[in-house]
Amino acid sequence: MKNEDFIAEEDRARLRANGLDDFDALWQLRLEAVDTPNTERGGWSSVFRLELDGAAYYLKRQSNHLTRSLAHPFGEPTFAREFRNIRRYRELGIPALQAAFFGMRRMPGEQRAILLTRALDDWRDLDSWLSTWPTLDAERRVAILHACGGLAKRLHEAGQMHGCFYPKHIFLREHDGAFDACLIDLEKTRPVLFGQRDRVKDLEPLVRRSNAWSEADVREFLTAYLPDRQAVEGWSQRLSKRQRQKEARR
Repeated sequence: MKNEDFIAEEDRARLRANGLDDFDALWQLRLEAVDTPNTERGGWSSVFRLELDGAAYYLKRQSNHLTRSLAHPFGEPTFAREFRNIRRYRELGIPALQAAFFGMRRMPGEQRAILLTRALDDWRDLDSWLSTWPTLDAERRVAILHACGGLAKRLHEAGQMHGCFYPKHIFLREHDGAFDACLIDLEKTRPVLFGQRDRVKDLEPLVRRSNAWSEADVREFLTAYLPDRQAVEGWSQRLSKRQRQKEARR
């Protein structure tokens, strides 16, 4: 069976010029890992930083690091699911990280996968903003809250739930007093199937983990998320109720 690799048109010439426009070249490239390999699924998955001609990427390689589903009962590389979601987000207009290369190889006893994404070097994750939240002026706090609420709104209006909507997965870029926001780590994305219940389930981890946010901050976030400002109080109560339920199970 012929292997069909994806190469983004915006990155094709740069990868070709460096001899990195095919799976084997990217697999064999010697780089220093940026973190400890993930071995939770029986195989391994590792991340490397790659800089080419002034552009930065993250090269992710994995072997037998599989996820199972009804469509793939014997498992498929987790990067395959993430890559599908990256493309889906782009088609739906949901701001997210962008893929430069994706490919898989199956061989006796092993499934390999590569996902190359563009680095978000001029962005900062929400976690880093939360670490200095009390020192930020009111205008910047409101701008960040609106960017996060607007991102959540676009996500859910497109009929998707992220499934891992944490501060470390929301990236922000400041410009002219406003912020752009985008998402990373799309592996757990799925369609919104249960309406408001799924949406609350998606938002609650963000609110719970953003412990620097006050109740007023959460309401400001919700004003950007909800089309009807009259609904803010009800949604705030739903999020608080789910948070209490989660804490009670610990």
